[in-house]
Amino acid sequence: MRRAGWILTVLFLCPGLQVSQDARPTGASYAGSRVLLDAHNCYPYGEWWADRIDRALSTGTPLAIEQDLAWYTDPRSGRSWSVLSHSAMATGSEPTMKEYFFERIRPIVERALREGDRSQWPIITLNLDLKTEEPEHLRAIWALLTEYKDWISSAPRTADTGVVSPLDIRPLLVLTGESNGQKAVFYDEVPVGGRLLVFGATPGASPKPADNYHRWWNNPWRIVEPEGQNGAGDWSEQDEKRLNDLVRSAHELGLWIRFYTLDGESKADESRNGWFHSYNFGSLDAARLRWRAAIRAGADYIAVDQYEEFAKELHGNSGKSSTVVLDGSLTHADYERLFERDFDVRPEHNV
Repeated sequence: MRRAGWILTVLFLCPGLQVSQDARPTGASYAGSRVLLDAHNCYPYGEWWADRIDRALSTGTPLAIEQDLAWYTDPRSGRSWSVLSHSAMATGSEPTMKEYFFERIRPIVERALREGDRSQWPIITLNLDLKTEEPEHLRAIWALLTEYKDWISSAPRTADTGVVSPLDIRPLLVLTGESNGQKAVFYDEVPVGGRLLVFGATPGASPKPADNYHRWWNNPWRIVEPEGQNGAGDWSEQDEKRLNDLVRSAHELGLWIRFYTLDGESKADESRNGWFHSYNFGSLDAARLRWRAAIRAGADYIAVDQYEEFAKELHGNSGKSSTVVLDGSLTHADYERLFERDFDVRPEHNV
């Protein structure tokens, strides 16, 4: 693979473009450096749709995978454990995250560790959506993460959350919600100097700068289109500006930003695949307009249920134009994301 050599030409021929000289670090792990598919609700519902993780992984890495967890207690034995469930009222028959997620990605992660190419690490972001937050549930999740700590990106715990430690990047990154209950176990109970294995979302609609624990911002799509997916009209310049402003604000605060969930399908497909109507724009074309806008804006995580269709759009395999619109000044992260692309050179042209 060669690094594209026409970057300076682009900048020379486009004098209106400015590359910011701020000191913001770049690389695949930093806010604004890349756009990823976030595979929404990527686990079975009962006996249905057990192939979701295979579908997600078939689109390639890097990507994000969402896992919803609930705490189940067996009424007969009194034994409790964590299961993958969209409902807080789990039955106990659901798979565990260890078997469904961690052991499924083992060959991918172990290959990444052997090869040692850190340029795209983390190759998988695990996005936790906790349906129940009992302290014993949170501690069980922490214990599971500790089993796989050699796979997981981490940072030293500081006494002051305002002191942001650099990440030790590994093939897996783990993100979780914004509650104080989660922070109490995932941050406060970690001794100063110990390794943080999971990072929380910044709370509220007006985020503060990233701190040592809160490193991302999770948003429903209504923050962009207040009518919601079902009531959204034509995509407008005002919508695009609102989206761009949100993404830019997050990145200036050092936060990854996620939007959920952007689907577009028929009612029959909605039912057949177990997707939620509240996330449906009504057609694939309507969803694609939003996907393209979010990709242009540089949103870090775009949650969808139509994994394969979104991946085609993201990777430019849809057969349609994938033109990127540049508006405003370019940061170093924008420079890398937009211009520093890998490409294949045939052997006879190697020099």
